[in-house]
Amino acid sequence: MSKKHLVSAGAFLVALGALFIPIEGKAPAATGPIAKATSLDLSGFSSAPPSAPLDLLFIHHSVGGQLLADPGPEKEKASCVYETHPNGGGLKKRLLEQGYRVHEASYGSAIGEDTDLFHWAPKFRDRMDSVLRVALNDQAHPDGVVNRIVVFKSCYPNNRFVGEGAAPGSPSGPELTVWNAKATLSSLLPDLAKRKDTLFVYMTAPANILKRSKEPAWKWTAKKVLGKPSEAEVAQRQADLARSFNNWVKSPEGWLSGYPEKNVVVFDYYDVLTNKGQSNFSQHGSEGNTDNHPSREGNERAADEFVPFLNQAVRRMGLST
Repeated sequence: MSKKHLVSAGAFLVALGALFIPIEGKAPAATGPIAKATSLDLSGFSSAPPSAPLDLLFIHHSVGGQLLADPGPEKEKASCVYETHPNGGGLKKRLLEQGYRVHEASYGSAIGEDTDLFHWAPKFRDRMDSVLRVALNDQAHPDGVVNRIVVFKSCYPNNRFVGEGAAPGSPSGPELTVWNAKATLSSLLPDLAKRKDTLFVYMTAPANILKRSKEPAWKWTAKKVLGKPSEAEVAQRQADLARSFNNWVKSPEGWLSGYPEKNVVVFDYYDVLTNKGQSNFSQHGSEGNTDNHPSREGNERAADEFVPFLNQAVRRMGLST
């Protein structure tokens, strides 16, 4: 094709794009109602602090470290283990006030290094004894001290699903499909069931923000002509799949359906950050809602909900009277 023809084709695509391109490159709004799911009902259990101190381990990366940290200038004790952070939610302080002894494993440590969805099953299968002994990263508790509560979460890329996938899914992935994610969490339950004296709290991965698309008009139009999804449509599809997956995770008829023990619960961090279904995207991104790391406000909201939730889960399991 000659240069003249290329220019003409480009001009045509730009003109055609003017008919379809979202204003200022913004993604189209979600259509239809936001799907919701009911969580396990813990309202019958007291939300008061436990009757005796309990050792709690949180396995996380940057988002979890910021959720735990007090608000303030960024100050690290270790990689992604913060004392203070501008996005700090103050969760660690609140847990300490409730009588929990809080421990962390994050980047660079044997237990904290890998936290994607497909990492949890092999981690808990092969390293459970080490998990229960973590004091801080690779530092272990003294003999006789074990973590009675293990909180674990993946980060926001784990809500970027590439599609539904096919049932029954593969526990090892590697594609991040909804069915593969369901399969890997389901494969985790037999190993958690072996530790009936330990409460495992799965915290859903934080939602991604809705970013303004930087896709130029000609590319958006070319994709439309070729029947390919735009960046905005891909992002919307990922967010809708994330809602579907996290609904399944927390629903009593989903991940934990038929699980006989009371030592596994789900805290829906994703739902908190989406304002309980206001959107399938995070409404609490940092840096003016331009960064996927949750803001201080979002983390403080999550901390407000997590503390009574945990106290109730502890009593449901029988770790406290």
